[in-house]
Amino acid sequence: MKKIKVLWVINELFPEVADYLKLETSYVGGWVNGLANNIKTKESIELHISTVHQVDSIKQFYDNKINFHVVPSVKNNQDYDKNLEKEWKVLISEVQPDVIHIHGTEYAHGLALMNSCPNQKYVISIQGLVSVYVKYYLANLSFSTILKNVSFRDVIRFDTIWQGKSKYKKRGKFELQYLTKTKNVMGRTDWDFAHAKSINQQVNYHFCNETLRDSFYTEVKWKFNKIEKFSVFLSQCSYPIKGLHQMLEALTIIKKYNPDVTLNIAGENILAKNKIKITGYAKLIQRLITKYNLKDNINFLGILNEHQMKDQYLKSHVFVCPSSIENSPNSLGEAQILGVPSIASYVGGNHNLVNHGHDGYLYRFEESEILAQLIIKLFNKHELCERISSNAIVSGELRHNRKINANRNLEIYKNIYIHNIN
Repeated sequence: MKKIKVLWVINELFPEVADYLKLETSYVGGWVNGLANNIKTKESIELHISTVHQVDSIKQFYDNKINFHVVPSVKNNQDYDKNLEKEWKVLISEVQPDVIHIHGTEYAHGLALMNSCPNQKYVISIQGLVSVYVKYYLANLSFSTILKNVSFRDVIRFDTIWQGKSKYKKRGKFELQYLTKTKNVMGRTDWDFAHAKSINQQVNYHFCNETLRDSFYTEVKWKFNKIEKFSVFLSQCSYPIKGLHQMLEALTIIKKYNPDVTLNIAGENILAKNKIKITGYAKLIQRLITKYNLKDNINFLGILNEHQMKDQYLKSHVFVCPSSIENSPNSLGEAQILGVPSIASYVGGNHNLVNHGHDGYLYRFEESEILAQLIIKLFNKHELCERISSNAIVSGELRHNRKINANRNLEIYKNIYIHNIN
């Protein structure tokens, strides 16, 4: 049988593409790189990877067993770019893919492809679903709290937390078009199955777990004697959905029991900007830190690369995913596969990743008091941390097994191509 020619449509530039265009490498979406590294070695697949960027014409090159394509776009990827339709037609005519795999529905460039080339065989991976996330965007923040913390920057840019929610709503309309146009989706949780079927009852749902970033497949695992005791790690914090404000409520309780508790937060330091440029959400966080006297208990680590993230996981006492909504956060998977004792809010598909009390803990997003007591419990029980860690490694290594997940991707491509599921 001939090789199946698969074209990926992704949101971020691969490191190879960033180097080719002489741009700074992004640390977002590294899990896609991990999957590509396992797919590209398969003899039955010819892998093409495309994304959009502000270039003057289609850029194409071959590197490390992957055919890369950069399609020119004149608009932000959150807006629909009508000009992309003709560019996609040119690329599809040249590549002639057997299957097109669109990774995520958060942005509009893949929709331009589906509109311009409706007769292709598509499969869409569900990452998050912004059309659903919008309902949880405010993350339990009241009208008065948001209003009180509107910043100068928010007013000038017309970009308050409410406008952030409106942007999600707009993107959600594009997402609904994606899911009504496709016949095939790939997902991995009860949550994404339920919502995919709710949006499109006729869609073929293909289960496939995620592959993580390469460096997390390591023999080095979390060890209690190597950690910074009483430290909590969060992987993101920049907007309400990620739940930092709820984590701070929990931190005030934890501090009463463990005054030396430290909250380490990866990602952009949202408090580092001056008062003119600070966002309303950052203003709220600053007020909470001041109100509860938490300044000495919090470290903003900045943007961490893959290896820095792994090192931070390994020295953390506890990892927390306090989001108001998630599908299956890769940060939680990364923590588990390394064996970091983890706690996650019981939202979206998190329950498919955590078996409560066995390989981690779950709690209601609004219940900061319960989150606090779960962290305190792990802080004070060495043996419990060891047991949760061992079980998490077993769960994580099975769920994120690179070989199994790569083979499952291939099986899905073959089913769509050979059995003409379109």
